[in-house]
Amino acid sequence: MVVTRREFLTQAGTGLVAPLILGVTNKSGSNKPVIGSGDHVYEVTHDWGELPSDIQYGNTHGVCEDSQGHIYIHHTVYSTSEKPDSMVVFDAQGNFVKSWGKEFRGGAHGLFIRKEGKIEFFYLCDIQRGLVVKTTLNGEEVFTLGYPKESEAYAKPGPDGKALKYSPTNLAVGPNGDIYIGDGYGSSYILQYNSKGEYIRTFGGPGKEAGQLLCPHGILLDTRGAEPVLNVADRSNKRIQRFTLDGKHIDFLYGTNAPCHFNIYKNGDMVVPDLFARVTLMDRDNRIIEHLGDDSSSDYMATRKLTRDSFKPGKFVCPHGACFDHAGNIFVVEWVEVGRVSKLRRVT
Repeated sequence: MVVTRREFLTQAGTGLVAPLILGVTNKSGSNKPVIGSGDHVYEVTHDWGELPSDIQYGNTHGVCEDSQGHIYIHHTVYSTSEKPDSMVVFDAQGNFVKSWGKEFRGGAHGLFIRKEGKIEFFYLCDIQRGLVVKTTLNGEEVFTLGYPKESEAYAKPGPDGKALKYSPTNLAVGPNGDIYIGDGYGSSYILQYNSKGEYIRTFGGPGKEAGQLLCPHGILLDTRGAEPVLNVADRSNKRIQRFTLDGKHIDFLYGTNAPCHFNIYKNGDMVVPDLFARVTLMDRDNRIIEHLGDDSSSDYMATRKLTRDSFKPGKFVCPHGACFDHAGNIFVVEWVEVGRVSKLRRVT
C-alpha cells in the first residue's frame, strides 16, 4: 500500500499560496501560478503551444515527447474545427510543427512512443473505431489490430447475445516487443499480442477482486524494479494494480482517486494523471510525493464542459494524460470539451 509522504505545504515560503492568485508575481518574475513543494515545485503554463487557428482542440487525451524534444498532443478534435487532424506536434518552445491524423477524429485516445532500432514509432488507441494502430511519427500506418476475436473472452457473445464491447484506451510494450492493450472503455480485459500482432493471451476482466479490473484505462511497463512489471490504472476501482508480464496479479497501489495513465522519469519518479482534478507524483518506491494542482473538492465534472475562462489557474479539472520531457518538466492534457494543455516547468 502507498503511504503518503507529505501533503501540500501552505506556508508562504513554499510558493504554493500567493503565486496561485492572479496578478501576483512569483520569484521568477512571472505571473504564472506555481504549484508543488520541496524538490518538486513547478511553474504552470496553461494553454501551452501555439495552436494554429484552423485547429480547435476537442478532448485532449494523450501527450508524449519524442527523442528530438517534440511534443505530441492527441485530441478528439472539436466539432467546429476547420481542420480534422487529431495529432498536433510542437517543438520544445511550443511552436507548431505539423499535424496529421484525421482518421482518429472523435476516437483519438492513448498514445505510446517507442524506439525500435533507430526509428521511433507510435502505437495509437482509437476508442471510436475500436483499433490499435502502429504508425510512423508522420502517421503512416504500419499495422492495425482490431477486434480481438482470437481471445476466448471475446469469441462468444455476451449475455445480451451481442459481441462483447471492445474500446481500447491505452497500451504498453514489453521488453521483447509484446503489446499489452487495456480495454478500458470496453470489457475491462488486458489483451497481449507479440510484436507481429499475433494474439497471446487475455487476463483481467470485470470485477473488484485481485486480478480483476474495472476500466483498465492506462497501462505502463515499469522497469524500475528487479523485474519488469505492468502497472495498470484500474480507474473505476480507484487503484493501481500491478501484474507480471504473463498476467499474474502482484499487488495494489493506493493513493489515487481515478488514475488514468502513467509516465516515469529517469530518476524513478512517476506521474499519474488523476481524472478527479489532480496530478499525482510518486517516487520510485511508489510512495506519494505530491498531489499537484488538487481541485478534487470542486465540481470538476461540471467545470469540464465550460469555456476556458472558467478553469482556475494552477488547478486541474480532469487530467487524462501526462508525461515528463527530457528535462523533468511535466506536460498535462485534460478531458475537457475545449481541450487543455499545461506545461509544468520544474523550478526546483
